[in-house]
Amino acid sequence: MTDTVEGVDLPYDEEASRQEKIEALRERLDALESQNEEMRDRLLDANAENNKYQQKLERLTHENKKLKQSPLFVATVQELTDEGVVIKQHGNNQEALTEVTDEMREDLEPDDRVAVNNSLSVVKRLENETDVRARVMQVDHSPEVNYEDIGGLDEQMTEVRETVEMPLKNPEMFDDVGIQPPSGVLLHGPPGTGKTMLAKAVANQTDATFIKMAGSELVHKFIGEGAKLVRDLFEVARENEPAVLFVDEIDAIASKRTDSKTSGDAEVQRTMMQLLSEMDGFDERGDIRIIAATNRFDMLDSAILRPGRFDRLIEVPKPDEEGRELIFQIHTRDMQTAEDVDYAELAEMATDASGADIKAICTEAGMFAIRDDRTEIRMGDFREAWEKIQDTDTDAEAGDAVAFA
Repeated sequence: MTDTVEGVDLPYDEEASRQEKIEALRERLDALESQNEEMRDRLLDANAENNKYQQKLERLTHENKKLKQSPLFVATVQELTDEGVVIKQHGNNQEALTEVTDEMREDLEPDDRVAVNNSLSVVKRLENETDVRARVMQVDHSPEVNYEDIGGLDEQMTEVRETVEMPLKNPEMFDDVGIQPPSGVLLHGPPGTGKTMLAKAVANQTDATFIKMAGSELVHKFIGEGAKLVRDLFEVARENEPAVLFVDEIDAIASKRTDSKTSGDAEVQRTMMQLLSEMDGFDERGDIRIIAATNRFDMLDSAILRPGRFDRLIEVPKPDEEGRELIFQIHTRDMQTAEDVDYAELAEMATDASGADIKAICTEAGMFAIRDDRTEIRMGDFREAWEKIQDTDTDAEAGDAVAFA
């Protein structure tokens, strides 16, 4: 680069006036500054792109280094001795005595899972293995259901509270009397009668960890997978004691055992046997209360119904007329109802309706009011809603009859 202007194309003619030369040079300067700004932006973009590729290179280098390392093997600590630690390697059940540092020795206990290298030296302690699906079933936030939201089930509610809530809140009462608290409660009855709502209310009223699952979630294709998930569920419950374990649709895995030789039935029975063992087996269950619900009580195996597994078998029937009136009042608490709405008449009208049916009636009545551009719900809306619910049920029953014909 030279400090002179020789050999540089000037933006003006030699014969131009001084003012014209200055203007031409100023225009050239502006153009050069604009190009310089553009080049600076491109340089910044190039640096950002370079940083991105540099990070990718570092990540790939790290992954390549890990792939070149020798794999670690999983083993279980069998015994801590003065000479070292006795471990058993998974897979081949080979036992070995290996030394560990004093710092690591303080963290190890029998039955701990550890990672060992090719020379069977302990590299690190592993966390307890539990299926991630079991941890996902843990409820972090209490359901927004209170006992006041349940109508017509006073007797059932009292029994559930005595079985689940009272042992968690006042365990000393059972110690004073000298009895063990009931270990589990099975809620059975027609669909829509409030079995799940009772379980939600218990979860809301206790500080215990609430874990929910459906029986169908424990039915798996591969051998032993369902039984392992049951073990992991109870392990999660033990880690978070006190805990309440709610099993909905328990008939999916606890139906009566048959002589069927199919692999599917055999796997369901294996899962049930694991559930029976966890509920009342050789090991102590701990401070864990179990609530189960089913619509098919007649299908359940007698082994799961015996005391020690479910000490309380509570029938949750459809509400009577007084219960239906209370349920109507509960579901219309936040609704704008007209003065002509008579809850006693509604309860008498909705004969044989379940709690879920009554909720559907109230929702449908509200939809009729919205359709007429009203905010107030009248008695006629409830009557029309009940007729519509009945017609829907009749059509569904007719469809089932045709399907089985």
